[in-house]
Amino acid sequence: MVGEALVDVVTTADGETQEHPGGSGANVAVALGRLGRPVRYVASFADDARGQALAAHLDDSGVRMACDPHVLARTSTAQATIGSDGSATYVFDLEWRLGEIAVGAPRFVHIGSLAPVLSPGAESVFALLDGLPEQTRVLYDINMRPSLTGTGADVVASIERAVTYADVVKASDEDLDTLYPGVDLDEAAARLLGFGAGAVAVTRGGEGASWFTAEGRVDVGAEPVTVVDTIGAGDTFSAGLVDALWDDFGRDPAEVLAHGVKAAAITVSRAGANPPTRAELP
Repeated sequence: MVGEALVDVVTTADGETQEHPGGSGANVAVALGRLGRPVRYVASFADDARGQALAAHLDDSGVRMACDPHVLARTSTAQATIGSDGSATYVFDLEWRLGEIAVGAPRFVHIGSLAPVLSPGAESVFALLDGLPEQTRVLYDINMRPSLTGTGADVVASIERAVTYADVVKASDEDLDTLYPGVDLDEAAARLLGFGAGAVAVTRGGEGASWFTAEGRVDVGAEPVTVVDTIGAGDTFSAGLVDALWDDFGRDPAEVLAHGVKAAAITVSRAGANPPTRAELP
């Protein structure tokens, strides 16, 4: 698992502020750990109070580090404001750099969000991808953060470069609309497949999720749920994809999508990035 770790400073619709360990990469790592998968995590945070809270949060879910994370002067934060519909908007104070990485020959590598886009950490991520054994499966969650990275040609090029390594690309419909403005969902997915991705999984909010391959498109509906907030929803969905594909990479795409949707539905039903355990997700 490769991706940013930070602390979400969450302001709810009623004005209350709370801090939760999070970050896209940390959320996926924790979600997989809670599902009982062995997880080694590549990220960075400081040895300060927030970093110690992150370390404890990861350890509680069985996540182990695959690098020394203490390469930052202070732990990154995301100021998250929750709207009346549970959606979150973010303002980041974040630095992305990595120390020496040792991952060996993992079954899966999940990269996401800022990992292949924001320097100087992005260079370390691509070096890791270049060194992976051929049998390692790569899942890439685009998870765009335009307020931090922008949306220019360099960002698009970095995302498309990361797609070339991916067996599965995950994105939201909003990600694809930001990446390729004015392009419909099917065409955007086709573009990503054209860069070499084996499949593209797209979340569509309350409409469910879709799976695109060269053979066509599969859709599943959303789970009925009362939304508290959407923090960590996409990250939990990504972890659900990895979990569903863990022992059978050729599994029925409808089953893979449904598993991710069910996991994400549990996360949005409670505050913060709080993904389900295996006992909560049969």
